[in-house]
Amino acid sequence: MAYSVGFTLTDDHADLIATLPAQAWTPAYDAGGVPRPGAWVAELTGLLDLSGWPPGMRVILRRERPHPGAQLRITDSDGNRITAFATNSPRGQLATLELRHRHRARCEDRIRGAKDTGLANLPLHDFAQNQIWCAVVALALTLTAWAQILALTGHQARRWEPKRLRHRLFRLAGRIAHHARRTVVHLPGHHPWASLAVEAITQLRALPAPG
Repeated sequence: MAYSVGFTLTDDHADLIATLPAQAWTPAYDAGGVPRPGAWVAELTGLLDLSGWPPGMRVILRRERPHPGAQLRITDSDGNRITAFATNSPRGQLATLELRHRHRARCEDRIRGAKDTGLANLPLHDFAQNQIWCAVVALALTLTAWAQILALTGHQARRWEPKRLRHRLFRLAGRIAHHARRTVVHLPGHHPWASLAVEAITQLRALPAPG
């Protein structure tokens, strides 16, 4: 079992970070595993007193140029934003471990989406009832994820949060009509997102039948 969690830097860590030599910093990787200009990683474990922490824990730093408009903190140095995470993985290059940690952001996105879909509060009284509620939320998240993958390919809506999907797409009023043994969905043409809904339905209908 290996973990990778964020590690909060305090004012005391700023002095320790300043003592790291320049050769301790190595280039960080981007999402494709290619060295990214303007980003570096280094290990701070040897300079920390981790006697009260779990055995084998390591603290790895990431230094990068801040995004436009971002405000620096006291732990940042030389105009660069510095963040840290803790892990117990004994192997792997620092850049590889740091890239693995940043990939956890997808999990955080799913957790935020689950809260927006109904997992923020358990509205029912009994445990079994709330268990069913959680299963319904998980089903809704699964359907939303597959709809974005299959029906919204190539559109920015593929990365929309559940709240934006509800307001712009899911609440689009329509009328179902049956004619000549066919089922037709009529959507309001004046709606700004009607074309996106039509495109999504077309994409889903073009998929091969399961099995």
